[in-house]
Amino acid sequence: MATTPNAATPTDFTANPRSLLRRWTGADEIAHLITLIAAATLLLITALLVYQLWVHSAEARAKFGWSFFVTKTWDPVAGDFGALPFIYGTLVTSAVALLIAVPLGVGAAIFLAELAPPKLSTSLTFVSDLLAAVPSVIYGLLGVFLLVPIMRTVIQPALKKTLGFLPLFQGPSYGIGFLTAGIVLAVMIVPFVLSVSREVLLAVPRDQREAALADRKSTRLNSSHANI
Repeated sequence: MATTPNAATPTDFTANPRSLLRRWTGADEIAHLITLIAAATLLLITALLVYQLWVHSAEARAKFGWSFFVTKTWDPVAGDFGALPFIYGTLVTSAVALLIAVPLGVGAAIFLAELAPPKLSTSLTFVSDLLAAVPSVIYGLLGVFLLVPIMRTVIQPALKKTLGFLPLFQGPSYGIGFLTAGIVLAVMIVPFVLSVSREVLLAVPRDQREAALADRKSTRLNSSHANI
């Protein structure tokens, strides 16, 4: 009479824990290998992009040299090109955007992570994630058709009267400039700053956050009593 093998019972696994441990160890090694390959692939793609840019820019580097980064002339007819105005504009608009977006994003993240009710925090976080998914061209169009007229007729003339001694607010008020570009860029990056800051705050255990807040309150009370 043929016999069939019996199914494994829980006592079999408890009797032989090494096989189960070896099985889980193999799965962890496979997951570690997959994630390592994914991370290495990203680094490889970045290195290939840099390599391709360097190779295909050989003719431009041979003709213009490093003066391409420090000259202001941009004359396609004469074949003279300089990237300094574009580099300067990028740095200035990025600085303006960070000055506006970082305080707003960090403050909103503190409110959503520490002070807001759970339902309100969830709803506003969902809205912030939706704003992060909006394409940049939409922000650009909104800036051109909505922000530029307001900057040209209201904001820039007022800033020019009060802060006209600064280079950022000098020149004719066309509505298009470093400040306008910085505001549009700030609106674009606020959702990312908020999301990252909120995740960092939530990564800290709540009891540690509450203990830190209690310590700050006690320090303020002690300082106020000392001043009195």
